[in-house]
Amino acid sequence: MKIFISSDMEGTAGVVDWSQCRQGQSEYEYYRLLLQAEVNAAIEGAAAGGATGFLVNDSHSTMANLRPDALARRARYLSGRHKPLYMMQGLDASFDGVFFVSYHGSMSGEHATLSHTYNPAAIAEVRLNGVVAGESGINALVALGHGVPVVLITGDDTTAAELEPFSPGTVGAVVKSSVSRFAADSLHPDEAREVIHDAARRAVEGLPAAALPRIELPATLTVRMRNPDLAEMATWVSGVEADPADPVTVRITDGDPIRLYRTFITVVLLTRGIAE
Repeated sequence: MKIFISSDMEGTAGVVDWSQCRQGQSEYEYYRLLLQAEVNAAIEGAAAGGATGFLVNDSHSTMANLRPDALARRARYLSGRHKPLYMMQGLDASFDGVFFVSYHGSMSGEHATLSHTYNPAAIAEVRLNGVVAGESGINALVALGHGVPVVLITGDDTTAAELEPFSPGTVGAVVKSSVSRFAADSLHPDEAREVIHDAARRAVEGLPAAALPRIELPATLTVRMRNPDLAEMATWVSGVEADPADPVTVRITDGDPIRLYRTFITVVLLTRGIAE
């Protein structure tokens, strides 16, 4: 039984500031170890539930945050930037379940610590089929395309709730409660790992009854950019159309969920260069 793990960092218990999760900052080395421990808790919990194979796709920032030799169960480690499928690189139909570890809420949703949607300097809001979507909902498109259920998400309470419309029944491991975008009430790291371990075990044990993401196809991503220049640049990408009623909004519609995701990622990467 194989589990694919996409690991971010902002959802780690105790993380509340960009300085704690950006390489080169004084606090980063400590908080990356907290992330590593939560990833390992998910792996060990999944193993307790019967999983035997693991691939961890490091999906935060430069995508090189974990220590490969410290990954539990000799998990495979996919790291580095410029991945065609970005946060979901490495997933295919051979996997039995998807874990989203240390995820965060969307830019325009309810209070969520360090909330953003891929690029906070360029993207103000994303809706998937009319519903506000964070990175978890957008990434679920790839899981749907490969026919693999999303069975675990860890992070704050808002993040777990945001995934529910797109993947009902996903087990949520809530390790902190957001007070604002830069404040949270977090569990002690040891307790957070216990919560994740237990949730991961239950997620794997429930795999026989797990359903695929519930996203109607063809699906539409409605992306509200920070300014009209960014929106106009997004339309340079084939398949991206301007909203005639709103100069900062574009839409992408596709019957292939993986192609839809890749088009969106292309927009993210293209607009990143001029977002400031």
